[in-house]
Amino acid sequence: MGSTFQLEAALQIVETLRAQKYEAYLAGGCVRDLLLGREPADYDVATNATPNVVLDLFPRTFAVGAHFGVVLVAPETKDAGFVTEVATFRSDLAYSDGRHPDAVRYTTSAQEDVQRRDFTINGLLLDPMRGGSLLEECIADPKLLRSAVIDCVGGLADLDAGIVRAIGRPELRFAEDHLRMLRAVRFAARFRFELEPETQRAIRSLAPRIHAVSHERVRDELTKMLTEGHARRAFELLDESGLLAEVLPQIASMKGVEQPQQFHPEGDVWIHTLMLLEQLPPGCSMTLAWGALLHDVGKPPTFRRAPDRIRFDGHVEIGVAMAAEICRGFRFSNEETRQVLVLVENHMRFMDAPRMKASTLKRFFRLDRFDEHLALHRMDCLAASGNLENWEFVRDLWQAMPEEAVRPQPLITGRELIAAGYPPGARFKEMLRAAEDAQLEGSIATPEEALQLVRERFPS
Repeated sequence: MGSTFQLEAALQIVETLRAQKYEAYLAGGCVRDLLLGREPADYDVATNATPNVVLDLFPRTFAVGAHFGVVLVAPETKDAGFVTEVATFRSDLAYSDGRHPDAVRYTTSAQEDVQRRDFTINGLLLDPMRGGSLLEECIADPKLLRSAVIDCVGGLADLDAGIVRAIGRPELRFAEDHLRMLRAVRFAARFRFELEPETQRAIRSLAPRIHAVSHERVRDELTKMLTEGHARRAFELLDESGLLAEVLPQIASMKGVEQPQQFHPEGDVWIHTLMLLEQLPPGCSMTLAWGALLHDVGKPPTFRRAPDRIRFDGHVEIGVAMAAEICRGFRFSNEETRQVLVLVENHMRFMDAPRMKASTLKRFFRLDRFDEHLALHRMDCLAASGNLENWEFVRDLWQAMPEEAVRPQPLITGRELIAAGYPPGARFKEMLRAAEDAQLEGSIATPEEALQLVRERFPS
């Protein structure tokens, strides 16, 4: 269901609330995105109607956040596939857990409500009925759109200046909800804004408190930073704000780790990683993004200045172990972890591809989501020497090779080995592997040839 339907649903909610003499506005990120000329992911409504009123007014509602003054309103069409968040004007009381308010106090004041929000650019309200113009007309006309905005926090000026600024005292906003520190970085990177100096100083001061936030919440914010198209800027801001050393010390330790000039003229491991992150396209898979971030995570602990040059012996194996620990810590799913680790484990294999046996190369192509391996290697090359010869060699072969050549039907199975007189056992795996290797190499093509090869190599 597209954004137009979400907008229409939100406007219908506003109209229904207004018809009952309540205040109601579009609020938060959707207003910010409309002003920036972006299509909002969703539309939220703020109102002075209490949750009980909202629950009674609309036929399909979910009181999942009613304790905090939030009700989800679903369209009457059951297959619409989205809900609209309707939040009652409120002021939050103490935040004991550094994430959620212990309790809320409802208010009739929209101005008081926006003071509890995180950043000025997210504290804007939009009156879709202001001035008698249809919202569609306002969206098409920036001046009309701005005239419909209610700005109690200076958000319009900060949008114009490209600034992410906490509402009120930054220390208080981040003490209330520690995750806001990561969100500040993400918004600044996404919109190519700057962190307002006082806001950034507060983040640096409170950065260690990010450990009070659940690993899953931190993971989700980092994943958004990596996949929204501005990963390099996000990680530069994480570093500048002091958050990187807290959430990913393994990445922070890349700074200053030299690399051999002949292979990495770009600089140290940190610079190389930033240059690779810069290439991540918007909407890329999270596994490719995390594979890119972690592909050289094993270099800092394996740095060695040998007589001939700088070396990182065993950095792939160490990197896989470190990446596994990071994925476990952030509660990645088993499938996500597996793919990230396979990307880290295989990112150096492209350099050997021109010398690989046909069987080895075809098994390489069998890796799940091989397109991600190609993408990672290409970014890795472009963030270093720029030499794409190995990447082109592998890409061309992979694209030209039919699936049946990569995964041919086995010529023999354990059943044929038993029929040939071999007792079942651990050797079967070795026998079948030898037969398959020969098949992939093209040296055998029939079951009879496969059995003859087994008899020669594994006499009974």
